[in-house]
Amino acid sequence: MVDQVRPNDLDAWIAAQGGNGVVLDVREPQELRAASVPPQGFELLTIPMNEVPARLAELDPDQPIACLCHHGGRSQRVAMFLASNGFSKLANVAGGIDAWSRERDPSVPRY
Repeated sequence: MVDQVRPNDLDAWIAAQGGNGVVLDVREPQELRAASVPPQGFELLTIPMNEVPARLAELDPDQPIACLCHHGGRSQRVAMFLASNGFSKLANVAGGIDAWSRERDPSVPRY
């Protein structure tokens, strides 16, 4: 199952999972250059969506992982892929980095 977590609720979700969470940003490099979230109580890992299958070993299936993209569609697909590969502590950051900028940190540029 993949939880849907709004940006402002991410810290509480990570804490409820046992802490030491990862935000997995699955956007492309040019998107990362346009806007990125600063690690705030979580580890930030950037792996473009299409590279996730080949780089699966870089992720810990026991660690809480919240997937992030621009609006939430790609990150939802990655989270579902991870769930089908044995990961259980998963969330999709609903609304993506766009919602992050509007709801949590307005210093993050919108694009």
